[in-house]
Amino acid sequence: MRVCFYTLGCKVNLNETGALEQLFRANGFTIAQEGEAADVFIVNSCTVTNFGDQKSRKWLRRKKRENPGAVTVLTGCYPQAFPEEAAQFMEADLVCGNGDRKAILENVQKLLDGHERIVAIAPHQRGEQFEELPVERFETHTRAFIKVEDGCNRQCAYCVIPRARGPVRSRAEESILAELHQLAAAGYREVVLSAISLPSYGLDTGTNLVELVEKCAQVPGIERIRLGSLDPDMLTPEFISRLAAVDKLCPQFHLSLQSGCTATLRRMRRVYTAQEYAQVVEQIRAAYGSRPVSFTTDCICGFPGETAEDFEESCAFLKKIGFLKVHVFPYSRRSGTPAYDFPDQIHEREKQERSRRMNAAAEQVRCEALAAFEGTEDEVLLETPLSGTLFTGYTRLYIPVVVSAPGCESGQIVRVKLGRYDGERVRAALC
Repeated sequence: MRVCFYTLGCKVNLNETGALEQLFRANGFTIAQEGEAADVFIVNSCTVTNFGDQKSRKWLRRKKRENPGAVTVLTGCYPQAFPEEAAQFMEADLVCGNGDRKAILENVQKLLDGHERIVAIAPHQRGEQFEELPVERFETHTRAFIKVEDGCNRQCAYCVIPRARGPVRSRAEESILAELHQLAAAGYREVVLSAISLPSYGLDTGTNLVELVEKCAQVPGIERIRLGSLDPDMLTPEFISRLAAVDKLCPQFHLSLQSGCTATLRRMRRVYTAQEYAQVVEQIRAAYGSRPVSFTTDCICGFPGETAEDFEESCAFLKKIGFLKVHVFPYSRRSGTPAYDFPDQIHEREKQERSRRMNAAAEQVRCEALAAFEGTEDEVLLETPLSGTLFTGYTRLYIPVVVSAPGCESGQIVRVKLGRYDGERVRAALC
């Protein structure tokens, strides 16, 4: 039997798909790639926007049309957040949410044996436990992703994720470390700690993220640890100073921003101001001293009530911080969130125009940030080979590079001297 997966959304979804692939493979299935024939098609959905839901439905409809005898599965955040709507999507033979992922295999086998359509979406419960879905190998990645937490306790006005993911649930420390030892033995040198709300790790178990990072750094064979998205208000001075003392931690911080305008942040129901965000950035820089550090972020433009002045203030803030990379999103009006009914909704054309302008501003900031590193040295994890000797990869600061490294292979870490940014990557040379 052949099974094909389609994943939308965040790194947590990618991690969970990797675990499901491993589960199916261990039970005799072959993993088919996009465009190949298969007996089972599974979409691991994202529901951050309505567009994500549409993409999931469109993909499954096409697969059902092209493979009428195949079993189709809709799982992930979309069914979990909108169970009644998802249950009515009849092109899916199995509809299930984010809970009890291991049951997907059992239900697929039932369907292959002729069982009628299955809808199995269990609502999140207070006190539920983290579901273990370990991954021993990532087939298409040279860095490993470890899911350490699920759920979010916050209630941002634009976000449906608490409905989709439930309350904060932390993975047991010993389970994380055991998986990390396995990944190191498999040859991985860099690991990314991923989560729905990463700095919330340990809130429900009495530990915290910095203790986890310190213990992960003690695992032999792991040379680099990278963190997923962080909320600036959850980074205390002690937290920051302890992270800065972990040599294996990549000094690249993805600090969630969403807007550089405090008035907009208030409407979004974020719990920090732009000034407080800037103070956290300065605290991190001070903790690292003369050592280089970089910042990446996400930013929404066109949120309800955002004036032209608010937008300009947000753009100016990007330059003030000097972000290495900004992911810009026009606000997507999401049913099921408070912001859906907010007054002063911005017209779609205006949101797209602001998105174009903010992307241009962010790219200019990126060019300036990368120019400051020209001529410096850093270590690069070699990833995608472009030829027998040419590789792409990322430095510890998450600078994308292309480098000629004869005699090397993907997964190795090499030291390079950084050159100029060509609009896509920095040209680098082996030291």
